Amino acid sequence: YRSQRTRSAGVAPLSRTLLVMLVEDYDYPLPESAIAQEAIVQRDQAKLLDTTVMQDRTFFDLPSLLNAGDLVVVNETRVRSARLIGTRTTGGTTEVLLTRRIDHERWQALIKPAKKVASGSLIQAEGIDITLVTNPVDGVATVTCVAADDGDIEAAIDAIGIMPLPPYFHGTLVDPSRYQTMFAATVGSAAAPTAALHFTPEVVSSLVDRGVSIAKVDLQVGLDTFRPMDQGSDGLAAVEDHRIHSEWVKVPQATVDAVVRTRSGGGKVVAIGTTVVRSLESASVGDGLIGTYDGETDLFILPGYEPRVVDALVTNFHAPRTTLLVLIASLIGDRWRQVYEHALQHDYRFLSFGDAMYIEVER
Repeated sequence: YRSQRTRSAGVAPLSRTLLVMLVEDYDYPLPESAIAQEAIVQRDQAKLLDTTVMQDRTFFDLPSLLNAGDLVVVNETRVRSARLIGTRTTGGTTEVLLTRRIDHERWQALIKPAKKVASGSLIQAEGIDITLVTNPVDGVATVTCVAADDGDIEAAIDAIGIMPLPPYFHGTLVDPSRYQTMFAATVGSAAAPTAALHFTPEVVSSLVDRGVSIAKVDLQVGLDTFRPMDQGSDGLAAVEDHRIHSEWVKVPQATVDAVVRTRSGGGKVVAIGTTVVRSLESASVGDGLIGTYDGETDLFILPGYEPRVVDALVTNFHAPRTTLLVLIASLIGDRWRQVYEHALQHDYRFLSFGDAMYIEVER
């Protein structure tokens, strides 16, 4: 692995030196003022940085960066209204944030306040009975959710749930649909695949007119996507020691076939968002192709990883010390710093409701 620093290992006298990637290598100063606290009125008028020539554009210009025969792949996941506010049978209010559905009844959930509940605790939230199956660990527990009238639990959650928004977003989202992409179809995510928030029917129409195809995957985004990497007690934590989150992915046959057509025609596979990168690379079968995929992935894309499927990426600007930033560095190398410095100097808006960039993989 490539790194900008070295760290010594062993006991005195030092017997060897390991070249490692440190979490601090993926840090940069992000002022609060650069974090977007509102959604831009016209989605496709967000800024788009073409990093191949370092040119400032708008997202509406995306089709002009692509060619006939290219393939755009989007994540069609839909954000679940997963924040449930309930009352404990012992009294008091508890928030249950459903982060992942395990099976018909069981869910992984983030509980607040976690100290007030334990395995067996019952929380009632407007027609949904929530029972803890396990004790919370770091606030996370397994729970069961049952609609009081034995109805469809997803419908019940949609009726009373609150849209979960990123922890760094302190603004007000007047229209919850603004945190859904135009492709959102399959309910399952705890966060939006934000790169696709910029798409409008007009952009899609321009892509189609240009001869660019569109395919879909479904990756259910978990809350861990926002979690910074552990810095370690000595401040010298290694990136590869970070335990990345696991997410459920489905890559359908139609997308497999679309990639085959793109490869045969010499086009580029363009991932819209890091979730799509993880999906396509997890489904890789070699020679730039993919197979159908339906299951969990814990793929951690680090510098040194050679992308097998993705040729280009559209993504937002990510927070410091996150696995998402490490993924960007794996695609364009140390040049990520130049890209981020340009964005900060030219008043780009960062994170979920911010602006975007277009990058081509440097192999």
